[in-house]
Amino acid sequence: MSVLTREEAQTRAHLIEVHRYTIDLDLTRGDELFGSTTTLRFTAREAGADTFVELNPAVLHRAVLDGQQLDLTAVAASLADGRLPLTGLAAGEHELRVETDMRYSHTGEGMHRFTDPADGETYLYTMCCMADADDVFAAFDQPDLKAVFDVRVTAPPEWTVLGNGTATRVGDPADGRWELAATPPISTYLVALAAGPYHSVRTEHAGLTFGLHVRRSLAPHLEDDAEELFDITRRCFDRYHEIFEEPYPFDSYDQAFVPEFNSGAMENPGLVTFRDEFIYRSAVTDAERQTRAMVIAHEMAHMWFGDLVTMTWWDDIWLNESFAEYMGYQVLTETTRYTDTWADFGVRRKNWGYDADQRPSTHPVAPTPDQVPDTAAARLNFDGISYAKGASALRQLVTWLGEKDFLVGINRHFARHRFGNATLADFLDSLAHGSDRDVHAWADRWLRTTGVDTLTPVVTAQGDRWTAEIRHDAGAEGAGAEGAAATPRPHRIAIGLYDHEPAAAHQLVLRQRVEAELSGAEPTLTLSFSGPRPDLLLLNDGDLSYAKVRLDPGSWKTVVRSLSGLPDAVSRAVVWNAARDMVRDGELPPTDYLDAVRAHLPRETDIAIVQGVLAFARTQIADRYLPADQRPAALTTIGDTCRDLLRRTEDNSGPGLRLAAVRTYIDSATAPAGLSDWLDGDTVPGGPALDPELRWQILGRLAVLGAIGPAEIDAELARDSSATGQEGAARCRAALPDPEAKRAAWEALFGTADEGSNYLVTAIATGFWQPEHHALLADYLPRYFPAAAEVAARRGPAIADAVARSGFPSTVDELTLELGEECLRRDDLLPALHRRLADQLDDLRRALRVHRTRWDRGSDT
Repeated sequence: MSVLTREEAQTRAHLIEVHRYTIDLDLTRGDELFGSTTTLRFTAREAGADTFVELNPAVLHRAVLDGQQLDLTAVAASLADGRLPLTGLAAGEHELRVETDMRYSHTGEGMHRFTDPADGETYLYTMCCMADADDVFAAFDQPDLKAVFDVRVTAPPEWTVLGNGTATRVGDPADGRWELAATPPISTYLVALAAGPYHSVRTEHAGLTFGLHVRRSLAPHLEDDAEELFDITRRCFDRYHEIFEEPYPFDSYDQAFVPEFNSGAMENPGLVTFRDEFIYRSAVTDAERQTRAMVIAHEMAHMWFGDLVTMTWWDDIWLNESFAEYMGYQVLTETTRYTDTWADFGVRRKNWGYDADQRPSTHPVAPTPDQVPDTAAARLNFDGISYAKGASALRQLVTWLGEKDFLVGINRHFARHRFGNATLADFLDSLAHGSDRDVHAWADRWLRTTGVDTLTPVVTAQGDRWTAEIRHDAGAEGAGAEGAAATPRPHRIAIGLYDHEPAAAHQLVLRQRVEAELSGAEPTLTLSFSGPRPDLLLLNDGDLSYAKVRLDPGSWKTVVRSLSGLPDAVSRAVVWNAARDMVRDGELPPTDYLDAVRAHLPRETDIAIVQGVLAFARTQIADRYLPADQRPAALTTIGDTCRDLLRRTEDNSGPGLRLAAVRTYIDSATAPAGLSDWLDGDTVPGGPALDPELRWQILGRLAVLGAIGPAEIDAELARDSSATGQEGAARCRAALPDPEAKRAAWEALFGTADEGSNYLVTAIATGFWQPEHHALLADYLPRYFPAAAEVAARRGPAIADAVARSGFPSTVDELTLELGEECLRRDDLLPALHRRLADQLDDLRRALRVHRTRWDRGSDT
């Protein structure tokens, strides 16, 4: 992997201007290699300039600069580092032609190749972001060297080819030749291709072709969902044209759902690629359909934020991701049936940002260029801060600035920088042009700092009046990170005052919603009211700002009694987040959180809240924040909660709630009996019938419990031989409490064969470490960290992330922490591995602190 520094990028951008790439790809050369011929036309601005193109070939056949063939022997050393040097360039125009054989990838980077076990068909797609274009073609691979791309492809004649521009067959169909319409100027990381016997569904809208594409084995499932997908696409497309003055800037809009994709999706102009789990082959909840719709809206927003106007350097990825995240949720709320998207954002995405922002690896939403010195560092910032925190900051900006001025500013930004590049300063100038607000000062406080502010109310009643003192603390977490906030940020929030409904003791009604502006300059804000104090005072009601909130003792008592009686889903999400943060910060016993789950989740109506709360209870409370001896009781409590949800939905009144309860019940089972009955009957009593995903999930839990063996796994794989079935089988085998099964899984993860795809590695890693198997796995713990370092060095960032994210040991103890900290002191760790391990270890420290907390059960929480 070639690593480009910011300094090198700045130098190269000063020296050259790139005009056009002509790329010819031959996809008919076998299973391992494809042909790639690139012709680059560019101008050197200075005589005698030295520069380079990024290139990572299996074989470099020839490189010809201005008609003169380069000495390949002389460039071999540089080429080993992924660079082809160009020295002593004359001022003026140049043409470089590079002919190579390139390697197919099986890790979701570069040109990924996948053979579908369901039917033996092969599919290809590219993932050039963020610095992997050199695995596909020779490139000046940095975002501010935009150019026109003219791509031609030779493929097997029965294949379909898709790209950034409309693809057209040329010549004899038997030759498999395709030409893609030339693009407007775009960045190298946005170049995209998909090829294979894809099944396609097409329509037209607003004079453009819209296409949906998926591998053939998933064709029936795409057909089932095609109209829903097109409806979401049309609605979002029309809404963006209402709020953006610049029309959609490309010639078509294809959405390809591709196998073994590392990200949720990628915003390639004209050809958005999604992970094909979004084509559902089994039952899903409405919240999951909403997530898919949000991703569609998010990626479409990128056509303007990122593709039309692109960051100059990777320090400004928030200009892409934060905006797409914010616009995705907002547009979905405004234009589709998904009107509670901000509750989903609050309970699921926002916590991603909160957690990331409290780790030592935190960084500002908009780091300075010096904080992103190279592409390896930039790769690490595609995280909860750049997405969820950044979107939260933008939502607060719109609240503070006003939507009208915000939209005026972004339209000015598009007009000033269309098909070009821009920085944070450029964007702020566009916003400030039409507003009397000090946008630059706001950005310094919100975008250049780290950490999460905490808002804590102190309520005092005096006769017929009461006061609320809001204490405003800057985030101390991440104080070791450059840019940590010295003073709190300004916040414009709503404060909800709620009372119990006299006729329904567990229902709450809104007495008043008060708007408050905290300047950040003062540590407290005191508000005074007449009348009795409310039963619940909820800070940041509506979730318009980004801050942890606390509940005063009286409000917590109300929450314990009546949380499910709050009338608005976003308000309930704010309360659940407050409880979650209090557990993580050692201020609320984990068992109290479970008591709230047990009391209120069976009455919850918002499926996103149910899924988010159950996920935290099952994977964090039960597996991490409670000592091992309390885990069985926690699993029983979670299982009982799921049983209540199942009883409530016996009439099929809430199929999504029921499905969420079934899934979590399976993962919480402590004995095999009930699950085995479900599997044998191929249904949950009262529904749903067991589809392939549920069958594999049950088998996975039975494997952990030692209730099945290889024979049952093999039988299920014969029943479902799909790619998902292969992953399910691999996960189940790794989850067996058997020494030989663990040895085989370890070898598949860390052995030198390096054959597993990114998805198979994730499946095996997910199955391997189980809290029930700690004694069996004790000998593997000291081996894990060295093995992770070695496989990451061999296989790159995608595999590094998989073994550190899904394969991190499940043991919550001091030994795991000591071994991990020792590993972090190595100076040869791949940056992607170092960052992920550092985050995992910080989460482990937090869990250990909760374990050591001694709770005063007589106090008001």
